Amino acid sequence: MRRKVTVVGGGFVGSTTAQRIHDSGLADVVLTDILDGVPAGKALDMAESAPILGTDAHAAGVSTAGGDYNETANSDVIVITAGFPRKPGMSRDDLLKANYDVIKAVVEAVVKLSPNAILIVVTNPLDAMAQAAFKISGFPKNRVLGMAGVLDSARMSAFVAAELNVSVENVHSFVLGGHGDDMVPLARYSTVAGIPLPELMSKEKLETIIARTRKGGAEIVNLLKTGSAYYAPSAAAVQMVEAILKDKKKILPCAVYLEGEYGIKGLFVGVPVKLGANGVEQIIEVKLSPEDKAALDKSAASVRELVNVLGV
Repeated sequence: MRRKVTVVGGGFVGSTTAQRIHDSGLADVVLTDILDGVPAGKALDMAESAPILGTDAHAAGVSTAGGDYNETANSDVIVITAGFPRKPGMSRDDLLKANYDVIKAVVEAVVKLSPNAILIVVTNPLDAMAQAAFKISGFPKNRVLGMAGVLDSARMSAFVAAELNVSVENVHSFVLGGHGDDMVPLARYSTVAGIPLPELMSKEKLETIIARTRKGGAEIVNLLKTGSAYYAPSAAAVQMVEAILKDKKKILPCAVYLEGEYGIKGLFVGVPVKLGANGVEQIIEVKLSPEDKAALDKSAASVRELVNVLGV
C-alpha cells in the first residue's frame, strides 16, 4: 500500500510539490485549495500524465472552501504551503498575521483527520509559522518541522557550483538560522568534494555568495514581479518528504523546535537534523565560532520577535 501525502495550498509551490511527489511515485497525493475546481483540475492533469511517466501513484484534488478536509484523512505527511505570497518590496515578516490565520485554520482541520501525520510547514514567515503549527497541533516536536535550510543550502550550492564551474553534486552547503535575511551560511562547513570553501575561493567571492544566498528569495521575487520561487522550494519539500517516507535517516537542515540546543530554547530555528520515519530523529549540534554563534543568536532573536507578536 502506497503512503499518502497531503499538500495544502494549490498555488505554484503546492501544486509543484504535489506533482513531484506524484510523478516520482513516492506517494499518493491529495492537493487541497480554497479555490473551487483548481485542485481537482490540477490533480486530474497529473493523473492523466501517469501513463506517460509510468507511475501508479494516485492524485486527488479537493476544494476546502467549506472546511471539508475529509479527503486528507490518514495522511502520513502533510505539507502546508497555503498562505499569501510575497510581493516585491514585501518582507517575509509582513506576511505574519495574515498567514497565521491561514495556518491556524488549516492545522486545526488536518490534525483531527491525520493525528499521526508529520507536518512540514512551507508558509512564510516560515520559522514563526512552524512554531504556530506546533502549538496549534499539539503534536510532539519531532512531528512538526519547517522547510527552510534545505532550500537556502541549495541556493548557496547552486551559486558555488556556478562560480567554481563544478558539478552541483560535489557541493554541500551548510546554512543555519531563520529563513530570512539573518540566516547564517557557514562557509567553513560548506564543501566541494570535501574541500572547505575558504580553500577554494577568495573571501570576497565567498562573501558575495553568502549575501546572495540571504537574498535568494527576494532576488526571484523581484525578477518575477508577481509571485515568488516555487521550483526550488518544492524540490526542497519533496526531499524532506522522501527522507521521512523512506526512513532514510538523512541529515538535512530544517527548522525545528529547540530546547537548549545551540543555546536556544523554546523556538523554531534552522539546524541540521536527522530525518526518518519518526520525523526529526536527532538534532545535530556542531561547534560554532564566536562569530557564527553571534550570527545564529541574532537570527534566532529575529524569529523570537515574530513569535512573541503571535503569542505562540
